[in-house]
Amino acid sequence: MNAGDFLPFALPDIGEDEINEVVDSLRSGWVTTGPKVKKFEEDFEGFLGERSIHAIAVNSATSGLHLALEALGVGPGDEVIVPTYTFTASAEVVRYLGATPVFVDVDPSTYNLTTSLFEAAITGKTKAVIPVHFAGLACDMDGIIKVAKKHFVKVVEDAAHALPSIYNERLVGTLDTDFTVFSFYANKTMTTGEGGMVVTSNDELAKRCKVMRLHGINKDIFNRYRSNVPSWFYEVVAPGYKYNMTDIAASIGIHQLKRLAGFQNRREYMASRYNKELKGLPVLLPAEAEVGCTHAWHLYTLRLSEQASITRDKFIQMMLDKGIGCSVHFIPLHLHPYWRDTYKLTPEMFPAAERIFKSIVSIPLYTKMTDADQTRVISTIKRIFSDA
Repeated sequence: MNAGDFLPFALPDIGEDEINEVVDSLRSGWVTTGPKVKKFEEDFEGFLGERSIHAIAVNSATSGLHLALEALGVGPGDEVIVPTYTFTASAEVVRYLGATPVFVDVDPSTYNLTTSLFEAAITGKTKAVIPVHFAGLACDMDGIIKVAKKHFVKVVEDAAHALPSIYNERLVGTLDTDFTVFSFYANKTMTTGEGGMVVTSNDELAKRCKVMRLHGINKDIFNRYRSNVPSWFYEVVAPGYKYNMTDIAASIGIHQLKRLAGFQNRREYMASRYNKELKGLPVLLPAEAEVGCTHAWHLYTLRLSEQASITRDKFIQMMLDKGIGCSVHFIPLHLHPYWRDTYKLTPEMFPAAERIFKSIVSIPLYTKMTDADQTRVISTIKRIFSDA
């Protein structure tokens, strides 16, 4: 196999418009937070189509989740419910604030937090819940929101995978939750390299996030430096963070957002093709969206069934030997030393996540893949199971 024959698990799809916009920012002198960030935020609000929505650009979805919980007043003594089947960022932000993450199992079919698992974990200390829309398939948000309101629990959606997911005819980001946080990391459905967006319809929560995003300063830095009158004075009103997005990153995001519908169409086509071609193999295909919902297809996952004559790890190695990169989403948090040891977590506490993890693999699905690339993935998978 030549180096050029390797098909990676994911690649960003960057076009000339993104490149030209970045060059324009470099030449303008505005390379940190400035007019491009402002435009990206406004464009994102327009994309969501809700006049009351505030979109706040940040340097990562992790910082966005942190800002959201901080704005909601999460702190020591509070509990935040988090699915074990997620990336560590969903839980680590709880610890940033001195609160306690309460880990719960997930649905064995969708790999998402369920309403019943959420409600069973609520205690008198529960302040918030972080439902994670795994792979781009939205959780049962009607049920989760209903339970949250009943118990006065705040809802912060981890939508790192879920752009542009639709739940019951509404875009994720416009549901009746306190916050939604999106990721624009390099392998997501659209990218800014590193970056994220915090979305809320609450004016006061948005104001708090904007202040805390940049050192707790009570004045927007862009307006402060572009004003035609002296505006050097500012006040620090809280011990904030350094979570602002740069204009260079926003330059990419502006054009990625314009291409998002096309990206989604391509991902849906590829997922449909995988569903058709891989059906009948000793694998469990991913759950699909119900009527009125749209899967973002950030990930396409397979689970090797009990009929498969090879292990998940052997499958990944065999794919790699054929020059195709795969990944695993996720190693459940209860298996990581910090979370396991700190909170005395055991595999028996999370039977569904345990079963999922031992058999799951993410195969390549990204918009720069050609039909020929996908054919290669499909034929290789079929050959592996045939040979095995």
